[in-house]
Amino acid sequence: MTDVLSALQLVLEERRQAAPESSYVASLHAKGLNKILEKIGEEATEVILAAKDAQQLATTKDVIAETADLWFHCLVMLSHLGEDHNSVLQELERRFDLSGIVEKANRSQ
Repeated sequence: MTDVLSALQLVLEERRQAAPESSYVASLHAKGLNKILEKIGEEATEVILAAKDAQQLATTKDVIAETADLWFHCLVMLSHLGEDHNSVLQELERRFDLSGIVEKANRSQ
């Protein structure tokens, strides 16, 4: 999986440098963080709706596609903030053997 994320990160960085009229990613960066966050909010809502529909439709095809869109826009946001997927993976790894209850309690300290 990290190979896919690493390859995508390279593409995102390359497209960030492109002209906004030639690249969706470049256009998001040109519009700024608020536009990127707006897209994340839209995609999160679409994930929720697709997940609710998945039970009735007996397929997760749409929820997978919408989750991919959400992850993509989160990666664009991280790129805009000078981070990448490795920071998220390191944080997940840090939490791996930590109880969710303990981890959440540690955040408030």
